[in-house]
Amino acid sequence: MRRREFITLLGGTMAAWPLGARTQERIRRVGVLTGAGGPNDEEAPARKAALEQGLERAGWVEGGNLRIDYRFPAANPEATRRYAAELVALAPDVIISSGTASMAPLLQATRTVPIVFVNVADPVGAGFVDSLARPGGNVTGFLQFEYSLSGKWVELLKEIAPRVTRVAVLRDPTVTSGIGQFAVVQSVAPSAGMEVVPINVRDPAEIERRFGAFANSANGGVIATASAQAVSPCAPSRNSTKSRCSGVCQLGRSLPATYPPNPKLTIAVTTR
Repeated sequence: MRRREFITLLGGTMAAWPLGARTQERIRRVGVLTGAGGPNDEEAPARKAALEQGLERAGWVEGGNLRIDYRFPAANPEATRRYAAELVALAPDVIISSGTASMAPLLQATRTVPIVFVNVADPVGAGFVDSLARPGGNVTGFLQFEYSLSGKWVELLKEIAPRVTRVAVLRDPTVTSGIGQFAVVQSVAPSAGMEVVPINVRDPAEIERRFGAFANSANGGVIATASAQAVSPCAPSRNSTKSRCSGVCQLGRSLPATYPPNPKLTIAVTTR
């Protein structure tokens, strides 16, 4: 999450409310829906603290003139839809949406409550906004990155592991960003001498079967596209080199890999 930009946008949105309204007794309400993570996610407290500190600098204090309602569906589609409806039912003044997976359920639940998104790769292609210049409707926010940057993952992987000739691409084929990012990787890979093996992260059985076989082959590498479903299985946490899961991902611990657990950077790890 680009915290400074995010806080600037949200703070600007809230600062636009009439000054007189701030001094009245009614407490403003903000809903927060994230597409990944959860209460036990070690990065969640840091993000929560950054949000609340930034709002406080803008004059909005949680527990004072502001109430924030958090929902963490942990990349569960059913929970995301349920939490989106819950937040809208609370009649918040604005909703913060983190991740592509949160946006569609929110827009299904409301077309009037203002929504500020972060960590969305392709809001135009996904139909969340009309255009980047004029978003329209009740939605605005920030792009995570341009699709062209997906090609850089291939270049980086080749740089850190020149012997890689086959790359498993973890992707979410149900979201526009997953499709677009994979298309770029697929187009760039041949020039780097790599064969692309797509692995759909929505199907646990496919991950177990295909990634397990791939990890045991020679000259392999991994690219995780930037979606909650693709990144969360195999990315280490910010303060650790360990995977967040211990199942199939452990099979690929020795594979060189690139993945974007944080929009500020792409982490490269190689142990072979």
